[in-house]
Amino acid sequence: MPLKSSTSPATPSTVPMKPTPTSPETGGLLVFGAHPDDIEFGCGAVVARETAAGVRAHFVVCSRGESGTHGAPEQRVAEATAAAKLLGASVEFVDLGGDAHLEYGVAQSLVLAAIVRRVRPRIVLSPTVVEAQHPDHAVVGRLVRDAARLARYGGVAELQALPAHAIDVLLQYAVTPDGEPAGIAPVLIDVSEKPVRDAWVAAMEAHASQMKTRNYIELQLTRARLNGLRAGAEHAIALFPAEPLVFDSLQSLRRSARRF
Repeated sequence: MPLKSSTSPATPSTVPMKPTPTSPETGGLLVFGAHPDDIEFGCGAVVARETAAGVRAHFVVCSRGESGTHGAPEQRVAEATAAAKLLGASVEFVDLGGDAHLEYGVAQSLVLAAIVRRVRPRIVLSPTVVEAQHPDHAVVGRLVRDAARLARYGGVAELQALPAHAIDVLLQYAVTPDGEPAGIAPVLIDVSEKPVRDAWVAAMEAHASQMKTRNYIELQLTRARLNGLRAGAEHAIALFPAEPLVFDSLQSLRRSARRF
């Protein structure tokens, strides 16, 4: 099955093939998910907080839920499109083989690297690479990790149509508790503000086909409440750094989560 994105390719640019973090087109948030509901359940509150502050957000969904028990692909796409709108984000769907058939490989990473170059985000979010979760989640996490690196290499032949781009930060989210990596201290994002939480819940509710057997919304709210207790807030979302974070000085650190 060919690998492709539902978004039309960008027009080739004459910008030099090198990272351009100061480009006026650079910025915003790019979020990858394996399935139509992963982003909303895993980190939708973070997106709601960022877009409320004026940050541009774009979602890339790497399947249409073709192998899911509930909801036809057309319904899943419609739900994800509505959910993205509720969070203030745009969304596209990428064909990498389909739900439960995603594979880790260079060709797939190059498809995602081209999207990174086209969107030119400052921050990228992706699923964690923990193996003991839905295999598609871990695969997409690995693909995005590689894509973020390939996107900044100017000599990659398959990416020559777009100027290279170096993101600033790659953070990973866990769709379920099983996806939370052990031994990595998370970044906790305070999402306690009611408008943020309301937008998040509305986006999760948009995935009505997935609520037939489990209360996924309560699961995610419970996780957020637990992380909030750790952070000294009402609700918080855990994001896991894919590499060391860099700060200008100790004074730029706000506080740590030492509440117990």
